[in-house]
This record gives sequence, C-alpha cells and structure tokens, in this order.
Amino acid sequence: MASISKAEKAYIQSSLLSDPPLRADGRGLIDFRTIALESGIAPIANGSARVSIGKNAQDGGGGTEVVAAAKLEVESVGDGEGVDGGRVVCSVSCSPTAYPLLSPNALDDLQHDMTSVLNATLSHPTIRPKNLGILPGRKSWLLNLDVIVFSDAGNIFDAIFMAARAALWDTKVPRTKSVQYRAKKGDRSDATQAMDMDVDETPHVGSALDTRQTIQVTDFELPDYWDEGEPLDGRQTWPVCLTLNLLPTLHFLDATLQEEASVPLKLLVFYSFPLDATPMLRGMRLLGTGVSDLVQVKSLLKDGEKYARNVWVALEGKLKDEDLRRNQKARERFLNR
Repeated sequence: MASISKAEKAYIQSSLLSDPPLRADGRGLIDFRTIALESGIAPIANGSARVSIGKNAQDGGGGTEVVAAAKLEVESVGDGEGVDGGRVVCSVSCSPTAYPLLSPNALDDLQHDMTSVLNATLSHPTIRPKNLGILPGRKSWLLNLDVIVFSDAGNIFDAIFMAARAALWDTKVPRTKSVQYRAKKGDRSDATQAMDMDVDETPHVGSALDTRQTIQVTDFELPDYWDEGEPLDGRQTWPVCLTLNLLPTLHFLDATLQEEASVPLKLLVFYSFPLDATPMLRGMRLLGTGVSDLVQVKSLLKDGEKYARNVWVALEGKLKDEDLRRNQKARERFLNR
C-alpha cells in the first residue's frame, strides 16, 4: 500500500483528468497490464493456480502476484460444521513482504477484509458446486480455498479472484464409489466376515418369523483412474472481480499502487456469465472515503459488466488451454506408472 504526498496525488489526478488522459506507463484508462496465469503449480493440492499482473518481462520482478490452492477433505455431516452436499471455505493470507509498511495488527486486519470479501462471494450457497456430496446425510467434501498474496503492485482484488477462479477450475473432485455391508445380528463371526465383502444386490428373501434386524454400514472408496477425478461443478457460476477506480468525472481499470492512493473511491463488482443466460451480478463493494450516488452506481454497473465480460472471455480461453495441457500430462503420468 503506497503512501504519496499531496503534490504527487494532485499530479496523478490531473494527469488522469487531462485530455487525453495520461498514465505513467502509457496505458489507456481501461487497459490492463500484462497478466500471466499458470495452473497446477501445487502438486499436493486438488487444484491450484498462480496469477501475476504487471510483472517485468525482462527480469520477472515487480507486479502483483497471487497464488491460490484448493484442498478437499472429507467431513461428517451433522458433526460440527459439516453440511450435506458439501461446502466451500475461503481464506486469504498476505506475505509480510507484500506490505512491509504495515504492522502485524494492520496486516491481520487487511487479511480479514480480503477474506470476508472472497468468502462472502464464493461460499454463497447459490454457487456451491453440486458434486461435493459423497454419501447423502453422512459424508461430504469440504473445499478449502487458500489464497496467498506474495506481492501487491495494485489491483489486488482482481488478481485474487482470477487466481481463485483458476484454482477452482483446476480442481478435480475424486470419484467415489459407495460400498455397503450387511450383517445379521446374533452371529458375530459371520458379521465380521460379511464386513469384508461388497453386498450382493440380489434381494434377500427370508422368513416372516425372522425378527433379527439387519445392520447396514455405508462407506465409500476411491476408484483408480487416470484423470484424478471429475471437474468441480459450476464453472460458469464462479465470478470474476473488476475494480473500477473512481474520480469525479471518470473511472479507470487496473490501477497501480500510486494510482490507487490518489483516488478517493473504488467500486468492486463481481460478475459471472453463465452459458445461455443473462449476466449475474454476484455482489459489489464500495471501498474508500469518497461518496457516490445511485445514478452513478447504476452507470458504473453497466460499464463494469462490459469490462468484466472481456476479462471473463480472456480468462476462460486461457483456462481451457491450461485444461488441455494438464489433462495430457495427467494421462502420460498415469500410463508411465
């Protein structure tokens, strides 16, 4: 987070408000810096991605860098916080080197704010993936999405949501196969042997006078398959974030740290674009000390939808390319075992 003088702030604002607008790196008001994305960077995660914005092409330094990783774990439904059908929990951590001027308490507050924005958006029940259930009413997947900010050179929320969406896209949910065991009460040795075999699907026909109860224990197993599982459901519902940096008569995208420090207000909009459906506004946040009215916000939402669609299309194309690359590597690794 940059700290600039009043003179620097006035100079940046006057440059942006000039005709034509001027930015230090020569970009237009709605132009992004170079964005790099790579998926599958964490071998022990079920899905992972790294996103960098504005890195130096020559030495790879500078810029905003964010890494996201998704990890699945089994939890029991009804015990603690387990939910039938699964759930998603998000968290954001910031490296102290990303914000060297912040005290530990201030860094904790910043992490909490970022986590609340990400978790409130991606953990909402309306966009929960439908394939996180394992055994109805018994077992489900808990998806932990952890995001780490390694460096912040501006536009951090856009980078966080790009990395989160890429990690979720890369996530593979292990295929599960339900296993049932049945045993009759009263014969302990037979029950022990029955617990070691899959149940026969043939209906049991017994005597009407047989009052012994049947015990059913349901579990699951993970079949071996080359692709590590099935893609996480709901790819078209995970939103992208677009940050509009507001000045009295204009807005601009992908601000640097100095530009962020010179604007009094930012509007975060979260859009998803389902196939054959109208765009969905998943949420919005106003950050800063400035003020805005309803008419301006409505106009900004229209512009934000257009910009978010451009980001969505570009990100979607890159993720599909990464999908092909990752599936080919997984197939080769399975065949060479």
